[in-house]
Amino acid sequence: MNTPVKKDKAIQDALKQSGEIPVHIAIIMDGNGRWAKQRGNSRIFGHKEGVNSVRDIVEVCGQIGVKYLTLYTFSTENWKRPKSEVTILMKLLIRALKDETDRLHGNNVKLIACGNLGKLPERVYKELNDAIEKTKNNKLMTLNLALSYSGRWDIVNAVKKMCKDYESGKIKHDDISEKMMDDYLVTSGIPDPDLLIRTGGEYRISNFLLWQLAYTEIYIDPVFWPDYRRTQIYKAIREFQSRERRFGLVSEQLPKI
Repeated sequence: MNTPVKKDKAIQDALKQSGEIPVHIAIIMDGNGRWAKQRGNSRIFGHKEGVNSVRDIVEVCGQIGVKYLTLYTFSTENWKRPKSEVTILMKLLIRALKDETDRLHGNNVKLIACGNLGKLPERVYKELNDAIEKTKNNKLMTLNLALSYSGRWDIVNAVKKMCKDYESGKIKHDDISEKMMDDYLVTSGIPDPDLLIRTGGEYRISNFLLWQLAYTEIYIDPVFWPDYRRTQIYKAIREFQSRERRFGLVSEQLPKI
């Protein structure tokens, strides 16, 4: 084992001992275009390099003990981008799924996806489902790709399904609750994120997991996504561990550790 690997393991062990590791981390992977522009390249160059960041962050989250990692991969608003960019992004997604599925499977990572997946091109949808099928029994961590996703769409979609079930008599008015809403969202079965990381320095959540982020800790990192690696996520988790999560209570009401 070489020195960098030993050092990395030491950092991970220290993190595990110093506090709670987030069960669920969600990331808004921002800054690909700006990163590429700074280098005199096209936005697509930034998206391609961003795949390397995904690879490293997925690996380290599994090593640390994160159980769910949700990546904001493509929003419903992204369909409005120039057709040429969307086409290249879809091709890049197909290639990434082909190239990375074996790695995910070898690392015992389960792949799932959430969003309006029916809008995806047929080839993307097929590659995605093949990857999901291959990794479905893996246990180390669940990687959730938010594809053709937006928080407002998710809530409206959930309400439509709820209304349909109400009209059919499947549910009653008094059954409706926050827990039921959770069940109708596309993230059903996944715990709400403990930590949201946004790269690229912007201070907004960009229509991402609007319901699910109610009590999530938010960490903004100025580093553009193509430069984002495990060193940055270590910093985010250290910051997370330093915060007091009160969920509406006061400090005195929290259990003493």
